Amino acid sequence: MAFNFDYFVVFAEMRTGSNFLEANLNAFESFECFGEAFNPHFIGYPNRDEIAGVAQITRDADPMQLIKAVRDTPGKLGGFRYFHDHDPRILEVMLDDPRCAKIILTRNPLDSYVSWKIAQATGQWKLTNVKRRKDSQVRFDKAEFETHVTKLQEFQVQLLNRLQAAGQTAFYIAYEDLQDLDVLNGLAKYLGSDERLEALDASLKKQNPSALEDKVSNFRDMEQAFSGLDPFNLTRTPNFEPRRGPAVPSFVTGAHAALLYMPIRSGPEAEVCAWLAGLDGVTVEDLPTQLNQKGLRQWKRRKPGHRSFTVLRHPVARAHAAFCGKILQTGPGCLADIRKTLRNFHKLPLPGQMPDEGYDLRAHKLAFGAFLQFLKANLAGQTNIRVDAHWATQASIMQGMAQFSVPDVVMREEELAEGLPRLAASVGYETAEEPRSAPADQPFAIEDIYDEEVEDLVADIYQRDYMMFGFKPYAA
Repeated sequence: MAFNFDYFVVFAEMRTGSNFLEANLNAFESFECFGEAFNPHFIGYPNRDEIAGVAQITRDADPMQLIKAVRDTPGKLGGFRYFHDHDPRILEVMLDDPRCAKIILTRNPLDSYVSWKIAQATGQWKLTNVKRRKDSQVRFDKAEFETHVTKLQEFQVQLLNRLQAAGQTAFYIAYEDLQDLDVLNGLAKYLGSDERLEALDASLKKQNPSALEDKVSNFRDMEQAFSGLDPFNLTRTPNFEPRRGPAVPSFVTGAHAALLYMPIRSGPEAEVCAWLAGLDGVTVEDLPTQLNQKGLRQWKRRKPGHRSFTVLRHPVARAHAAFCGKILQTGPGCLADIRKTLRNFHKLPLPGQMPDEGYDLRAHKLAFGAFLQFLKANLAGQTNIRVDAHWATQASIMQGMAQFSVPDVVMREEELAEGLPRLAASVGYETAEEPRSAPADQPFAIEDIYDEEVEDLVADIYQRDYMMFGFKPYAA
C-alpha cells in the first residue's frame, strides 16, 4: 500500500484521549502506533525495554535510530505519540519533515487538568472495565492550572507557527471527535489508507464522565478564579454520546396533509402516527415513510406551506417506555442481543422470558433501577453497547435531525391534545380530532414505581435534556 507519508506523530498531552486514539489507529491493519516512543522516562510504554527493535539505551544515545525503525515498520505506516515534555531532539526533525504526518489532538485544558489530578489521586490512568472505575474529588489550584495552560498553549503555538512557516498542514482532532467513527476513518484517508473501521475500539472506557462540579471539591473557588468568564465551558453538561445522523427514513409524512412528523423513539409514536393517518382517512401503513433525503426534499418542494414537528416525552416516562418495550419484554420488537448482554454481563435482574408469573411490582422496580444504572454508564460512553435511539438523549436526537432539517414545531406529549389539532388547522384541516393518549406501559405503569429516587436518578442521567428543555420533576 502506498501511504501519503513515511511515518506519523500524534501531538497530544496527558489526559487528552491519546490512548483511545492509539487503540483505534492500531485497530487498522494499515497502522502501528508505538506509544510514547520518546518519553524520557520509558520507551513506548511503562515497563518496556524496547519498541520497534530499538532498545531504550540506543534511543537515548541516538534518537534518530528509533525514527528510522518506526519509518521502516514492515507493511504498515508506523508512528507514535509525542507530548510537549518528550525528547526535544527529535521535535525539529519531525516538524521539518513533510513526509512525517502530523496529527494534533486537543482537549479543553480545564478538563485535561482535572482528569490529570484525578488520575494522580486514584492511580488509575486507563480504564477497560467500568466496574473497576475509581473515583475521587480533587482540589483546583489556580497557580498550578495557569502553569498547566501556559505550557500547553506555548507548545500549540509552536506547532502552529512552525507548520505555517514550513507550508505544512496537520490533521486536527478534538477530544470530542474521538467518538466519531467518520472522523477516525477520515484520519485513515488522510494518512493514505483505503481501509475503514466498522466500529470504534471498545476496550477503553471514559474514566470521569461526570460534570466538573462533581469532580472538583472547591468548584465555587474555581468559578471565582475566572472572575465571571467561562472560557472553558464550566457549566456545560458533559456529553459523551456519539453524534447521531438525522434518521430521515424514520420520518413520516401525511398521506395528503402537508405535515412531516420527525419521531423521537420511545415517545408517543404510535399515537401520533394514528392521528396523522386519520387526517386523510388512511391506515398507518399507508403513510409515506422510509424516504431518503432526496425524496424528502422533493416532498417539501411539492408541499409549499408544509409544517414539520416532533414530540418530546418526559425523560422518566421515556426511559421506562424504552425499558418495558425494548428490554424487559421478549419477542418481536425487543432488542434481544442487548437484553442478553444486560442479563449475562451487566447482571440486570431480568426474567428469562416475559411474561413471567414471578415478576411482580417489587421485581419491576428493582430491574428498572438496574437499567437506569446501565443507562448512566452507557450514555457516558463507558459500556461497549451502542447508545440506542430508544434511550439516547432527546437533545442529541434533535441535533441529528438538524443535520437535515430542524422541526419548526416542538411539542411536549402532554400538549398534544391541543397542539396537534391546531397544527392540522395551519395546513387546512380545520376539524382534526384530538390524538388518543398513549396506553400505560406493561406489565406495570411508571406511576406504580415512581418516587423521588427514580426522579433523582433519571435527572442525573438525562441532565442534558432537563437543562436543554426545562423538564420539571415527572410528578410535578
